[in-house]
Amino acid sequence: MAMRPWREIAVPHEDVLKGTFQQAEFAADITQVHDGLATPEYQDAVLFFQRTYITEGMRLLLDSVVRRLAGKGGDPVIQLQTAFGGGKTHTMLAVLHLAQAKSASELAGIPAILDKAGVLTLPKARVAVLDGTKLAPNQPRKVDGHVIRTLWGELAWQLGGAAAYARLAESDAAGTSPGKEVLTGLIRDAAPCVILLDEMVAYIRQFDDNNALSGGTFGSNLSFIQALTEAMKAVPNAVLLASLPESHREVGDQRGVAALEALEHYFGRVQAVWKPVATDEAFEIVRRRLFAEIKDQPAADAVCRAFADHYVTHAAELPGETQDGQYLDRMRAAYPIHPEVFERLYKDWSSLPNFQRTRGVLKLMAKVIHRLWQSDNKDLLLMPGSLPLSDGTVRADVTTYLPAGWDPVLERDVDGDRSEPADIEQREPRFGALQACRRAARTIFLGSAPTGTNEVARGLETERVILGCLQPGQAPHVYKDALGRLETRLTFLNTANGRWWLDVRPNLRREMEERKRRFDEPDVIEAIRLALTRVMGPSAIEHVHLFTPAGDIPDDWGLRLVVLPPAAAWSRSGPNAARDAATAILRMRGEQPRQKQNRLLFLAAEADQVMHLKDTARALLAWRSIEADIKDLRLNLDALQSRQAEQNRAQANDTVHRLVREAFKCLIAPTQAPKPSGELGDIEWEIFPLNPAAPGLGKEVDRVVAENELVIREWAPIHLGNMLKRWFWKDGVVDIPALDAWQKTCQYLYFPRLAGSSVMQAAIAAGAVSRDFFGLAYGKDDEGYRGFSFGHSTSPILDASLLLIEPKHAATYEEKTRPAPVAASTLAGGPVTDTPPTAAGTGTSATPPLPSSPQARQLTRYFASVELDPIKASVQFSKIVSELVELFTSTPGTRVNIRVDVEAEDSRGFGEGIVRAAKENGKTLGMKSSDFE
Repeated sequence: MAMRPWREIAVPHEDVLKGTFQQAEFAADITQVHDGLATPEYQDAVLFFQRTYITEGMRLLLDSVVRRLAGKGGDPVIQLQTAFGGGKTHTMLAVLHLAQAKSASELAGIPAILDKAGVLTLPKARVAVLDGTKLAPNQPRKVDGHVIRTLWGELAWQLGGAAAYARLAESDAAGTSPGKEVLTGLIRDAAPCVILLDEMVAYIRQFDDNNALSGGTFGSNLSFIQALTEAMKAVPNAVLLASLPESHREVGDQRGVAALEALEHYFGRVQAVWKPVATDEAFEIVRRRLFAEIKDQPAADAVCRAFADHYVTHAAELPGETQDGQYLDRMRAAYPIHPEVFERLYKDWSSLPNFQRTRGVLKLMAKVIHRLWQSDNKDLLLMPGSLPLSDGTVRADVTTYLPAGWDPVLERDVDGDRSEPADIEQREPRFGALQACRRAARTIFLGSAPTGTNEVARGLETERVILGCLQPGQAPHVYKDALGRLETRLTFLNTANGRWWLDVRPNLRREMEERKRRFDEPDVIEAIRLALTRVMGPSAIEHVHLFTPAGDIPDDWGLRLVVLPPAAAWSRSGPNAARDAATAILRMRGEQPRQKQNRLLFLAAEADQVMHLKDTARALLAWRSIEADIKDLRLNLDALQSRQAEQNRAQANDTVHRLVREAFKCLIAPTQAPKPSGELGDIEWEIFPLNPAAPGLGKEVDRVVAENELVIREWAPIHLGNMLKRWFWKDGVVDIPALDAWQKTCQYLYFPRLAGSSVMQAAIAAGAVSRDFFGLAYGKDDEGYRGFSFGHSTSPILDASLLLIEPKHAATYEEKTRPAPVAASTLAGGPVTDTPPTAAGTGTSATPPLPSSPQARQLTRYFASVELDPIKASVQFSKIVSELVELFTSTPGTRVNIRVDVEAEDSRGFGEGIVRAAKENGKTLGMKSSDFE
């Protein structure tokens, strides 16, 4: 069964639906109720208790009041002291209605309290209300010809009219407190009675010790309070309730602080039963005031159960408290409002100076519900991510409690059709389908706007952001991705240590975005090149060229990987810049045609990845410049922002390296195949994808090259023989220089791409022992091949003299050059005969062993001498060793001797220092003869 949204299950009160509620309606005024002038929901006792959730604290207090009025115990004086908006006035109203009720049994929740107290019928009591905000210390009130000046005069008039007032009229006129006995008699005569003192601090703080007012003095009023609390103890069926603010910030100036401290002292000797409203109890208080009914409780329970099950499924992505069975009970108690809304409002927003815990929540949520109802909101619950912060009335309400500067934050970075989150959702449908970016931004605002800049751990954890957005059927990773996108786009969003918060100060990302414009294309390309250098790592390909111009890529026998710049990216559709750039490099080296085309492989980026890579590289450069300015004190930031700059730079660096791997994954190999007619076809470009997750890009290139045989590192002689037959031994050609065959494989794309000349040399050595592939010779003249070998093991040297001979021709040549048989007698010194002798006892001819074929004289010694430039001697000698000496040392058994002669002349004569240094250095270097003359 499909779950139904909150609007189909919960019915708001009519004033909430119509938007006719007023801020004053949420501020219960005890004087208006006492005077009969309040709105029905506060004035009518039955309606009041229907909308009132009796919390544990209120139940205990009403129990004490019932017992006291019935003369069965209870506390004579109860002090109510909670935070701003903690429910003090609402509780006093409950006592007022209970005391004046004609029938307490008609009041919701009261019969159970009466039963527990053992009271069958509660007597109707007189009620006196002393409201410190209504009474004025220096403005006497005239009633029926009497002038009432003080609190005690007001108390007497409300409890007993003119007769009661007459008992302390003199004290009222003089502004001096009546004694405890007078007050005791007054209260006893009025009992059962209830005295409600509200906003006493606001009244008493107005008195100044230096000026006497008609309402008395600071001291006389405190004396009255002390006497009143003592008098209440003497009357068993009278009760006093007094509300006091919890903190000094609610009392105003120093006079108010002094008044509060004095009142706390007098009331502190009385044990109060008041217990503040718990957050979970506030769920029910708000729900009863805002919603008339839950018309389908099973459907509501099904929604709560679906949320709880979804939270268990994604436990790793959410706060641990959601896995507790009690969280389901909290959702049921708060329905249709998500508990996380209450958590943020009661824990975070109630810390603001002007935000009243219950009244502020009611006022805000009434506007939220009205706006969402009008916009046909379909959320299953009212969540932090549901708050319509784009609405002007809702926005005005929340910004009232915040410092200046939050309006542009909400408009740009949180909510609204022109906000950045809305723009992201419009561009990326997977976010837009869930309003993922706006829901995440709203949740972050609700949880971070009231927090101070000096808090150790600012903002919301990622898990709690997801909790404020996620509904059954949705995947948490969508909101995680949305957070990542918001991080890169928003101006006022900050993140650190897995926490997110909004601030009125632009974040460092805005500074970074401005600095990104400073870096031109060459700077960005160089940053990508450096990252690619680190990502590439070692490779079996000897030469790797990163973004190297065609004219600077050598045209020699070395194997080379050419990494094309980002502008030359591979595109799977439309113009292909990578293919065009590779073709240009393959054909020309600068102004000269490129000869060794088969020595090149190419690596290019995917065109779709280039823009993101370049933008991230530009961001990396910006973060580096910010970090450098911080270190050089050119940018003044706090410690947190400095850490953020460092973290963002490191993150951008890691991201660039990751994007480089993801972008540069197109390995390109040029090939050219012959047509059936024998002509060569056009150059073709084969693409081989690389794995971006491989440990090193260079090693991944090696793997793909090996698996696809793009480079041959071990070559069987049969493949060499086939190549020679197809391309070289034809049209009467029966032998070719091996070096020419190697060089042709480097030049033409239809040949295999060998890793190096050693691969061909190894193939020749392996095939030399067989008579199936080729014969070998070291030169050729009019007399035939020199150093001919066919079917014999050898260690060939790949140079210009080595010839590869077609095997049939080699066999023919071998047969042709085999010497004629020689008679045995001739071998022994006898005459030569035409017929060879017959072997003894067999009558068959015996063939003597053939002598070896005549060989050309072998060269056995090489010698050379050269004069070196004393300035360039080290370079020239290194070249001699690499190109000449190593040629001989590579052949086992060759003895190589090198002698170095050093001769220096100076007609002026050498200085003593040079002579001494030359002798010492010559001895150290092992020179056989080192001296001067």
